[in-house]
Amino acid sequence: MKQLLSPLYLHKRLSLTLVLLAAFIWSLFSVTWSRDLLHAGGWATTVQILEGLIKPDLSPDILELAVESSWVTVVYAVTGMTVALIIAFVLGVLGSGVLVSSRPVRIVTAGFSRAVLAIIRAIHELVWALLFVAVIGLSPYAAIFALGIPYGGILGRIFADMLNDVPGEPIQALRAAGASRLHCLMYGYLPLIRSNMISYTMYRFECSIRSSAIMSFVGLGGLGYQIQLSLADLHYDEVWTFLFFLIAIVVLIDAWSNSLRKRLVL
Repeated sequence: MKQLLSPLYLHKRLSLTLVLLAAFIWSLFSVTWSRDLLHAGGWATTVQILEGLIKPDLSPDILELAVESSWVTVVYAVTGMTVALIIAFVLGVLGSGVLVSSRPVRIVTAGFSRAVLAIIRAIHELVWALLFVAVIGLSPYAAIFALGIPYGGILGRIFADMLNDVPGEPIQALRAAGASRLHCLMYGYLPLIRSNMISYTMYRFECSIRSSAIMSFVGLGGLGYQIQLSLADLHYDEVWTFLFFLIAIVVLIDAWSNSLRKRLVL
């Protein structure tokens, strides 16, 4: 407590606050503000969007289309996350170095694996989608790989860090009992980080639902594709219907994730 109230700590906190405040003010003056921020029909469009929010299109045809598009979006997300988990587990374990005993080999293996993870997660899933669409066309595989590759990089980096943060005492006890490094991974590392892995994976699964909808804008089908078509036709009531379905999917997944985490804790 005394350390938190020390003059040095307070000075650092005040300095950081002033720097962030100065950066915020500088950014406001750096933006080119224009009176034409909204075009001539902007207010009328805003009213139409709000009317669509209040009165979404709930006709049977739109609801049926929303259900079908939601299913496509979820399938893309689930399959993409399956690919992501395979990539993440393999590269995450290699990136942690827990299976290698030789220090030079561990440095090379972990460094190479983490470099691959950094590269594949640095490219946004929408860019991956455009690349795969250019190569294999408007195929479900384009959406699956476009989701699986970057999310595999994200999950793999976190899995590697989780494995490196495992306390050494349980692993040393297994090693002393004659367990191999593979046995230590299966019966030492993974059980200790299982709940955290599942929790973070569920969070990323929720994010993949939104990414799947966004990728649909390139023409791969799903809720995003229907939202794009409705926006092009200025049917904002249909847009909100599809958005409500997307929100419902995310809420349900979040509730499922919370329930799963509680079961793991208990």
